[in-house]
This record gives sequence, structure tokens and C-alpha cells, in this order.
Amino acid sequence: MIIVTGATGRLGSQIVDRLLDRVSADQVGVSVRDTDLAGDLVARGVRVRRGDFTDPGSLADAFEGATQVLIVSTDQTGQAAVARHVAAIDAARDAGAERILYTSHQGAAEDSVFAPMPDHAATERHLSKTGIPFTALRNGFYAGTIQHLLGRALETGELVAPADGPVSWTTHADLAEAAAIILADEGRFDGPTPPLTAPDTLDLADIAGIVTELTGRTIRRVVADDAEWTATVIGHGMPAAQADMLLGMFHAARRGEFSITGPELENLLQRTATPVRSMLEELTTQP
Repeated sequence: MIIVTGATGRLGSQIVDRLLDRVSADQVGVSVRDTDLAGDLVARGVRVRRGDFTDPGSLADAFEGATQVLIVSTDQTGQAAVARHVAAIDAARDAGAERILYTSHQGAAEDSVFAPMPDHAATERHLSKTGIPFTALRNGFYAGTIQHLLGRALETGELVAPADGPVSWTTHADLAEAAAIILADEGRFDGPTPPLTAPDTLDLADIAGIVTELTGRTIRRVVADDAEWTATVIGHGMPAAQADMLLGMFHAARRGEFSITGPELENLLQRTATPVRSMLEELTTQP
């Protein structure tokens, strides 16, 4: 049985959907914190069990009978995130899983200045010590982040953010489909995958240019001072810790941490990866 964690989240839910296109429902189980949110999966014949990374007992039950377990990374950072990932990995190993998969990141690195990246690196390190086969999905940067980075640009005509750099923006849908393909073809990758990214990188000036073309209204890229930008977003209600983490993303982009791309995603999909322009077109035509 293939077990997917976080199956009611944005990425996990799409992975399960795509996986059910490839394997029968009786081969799929999900581990979710709130089983009430997974009623549609129960109706489709998927095994739904409660699993919480902070409750090892629940994971033992959720992972029972697993041949593969896909651990979708938590949205937390720091020691708490790594501890949760380690708990899930150990529970999958103890349940007898023959392969553990983990949604890592193209920029995973111990020395990254973007907080989630060292967490991914630490999780991959623990995976490598389990003694069983594993696959770390080196996913491209989620393109959905762009919507948040645009801020009020569509209203003001200015995309204001700290200095950035090229990023391998990749859609959740493409990454979910790739994960499903890899799960259905067990053993396709051992260890970290090649970068699973769209073929191009874009910085925020490129994004502003595309939005200008799509809307017919000039969107100007304005580079903000780091400290001033941080103070502004905190003043608008963003928690200080979140603002600091986001600033780290800009710093990492400047260093080129997210600029590596590769053909493997499109090879898996057997089609062109979804371009950022398509996502922006949807965004800019919303009422």
C-alpha cells in the first residue's frame, strides 16, 4: 500500500488525485490530522487514517501495511520541522515500508540563508541513515508563492520587494503529477532526484513584465531596502518571524540558490511544464 501524508493539503491532495489515475484506490492510504476533511477520499475507496507527526502512535496506525510512504514536508521551520519529519521517517521505517519518499526542495542545503532549506537538508540526511531505500523529491520553488509576492501590485502598479534573483517557479499541479508518477513506478529514483523544476527561471522584474503584458497596465518593479520592507510588512500585520523568513528567501535568491533547473520534470510528465505566464493569466483575470 502507498501511504501519502498531508493528503488534505494543497500538494498532498493533488498527489493523491493523480495517483488514483495510476493505481487502484485499494492500494492507496492517506495519513491526515483531521479525518473529517478526507470524506471525499473515503468515498473514492482510499484508506483514511489519522496521522499526526507529533503523535508517533497515530503514525504507526496510519502507516500500517505500507510498502511506500510519501512524507509531505511540514510548513513549519527549524528544529520543530525537522523533529516532525524525523518522527514520520522513523514511523515509516518501523512500519516496514520498503521505500520512503519526501517532498524536499531544489535548493536544499545546510548553508542556505532561507530557513526551510537547511531543514530539508537535515531531513534528507536522516533519510540517508535509515538503511532503507529513499527518494527525496527535489521540487522547484512553488509558483503559488508569486501571488503573495505581487502584493498590491495590480492596484498600485508597483511590485515592491527586496532585491531578488532568478527562481525556478514550478506549479503544485506539475509537482503533484510527478510525485504520483514516481510513486506508481517504485524505485525510479534512489536518493535525491535531479531538480524537478520548470525549465526557466524568472526574477520579479520578469514577473512584473509578464503582468504588464497580460493586463496592458505598466507594473513597475521597485527594489525596496531590506530593513524598510521588513518594517513595512510587519506594520501591515505580518508576524516578525514570517517577515524574517521571507527576507531570507530574497537573500537566497540573490545568491542563486533557486536558479538551478533541469529537464527531469518534463521528462516525467512527458509534456511541457506549466509556464508561470499561464498561472499569472489566471490570476490577473480573476474578478
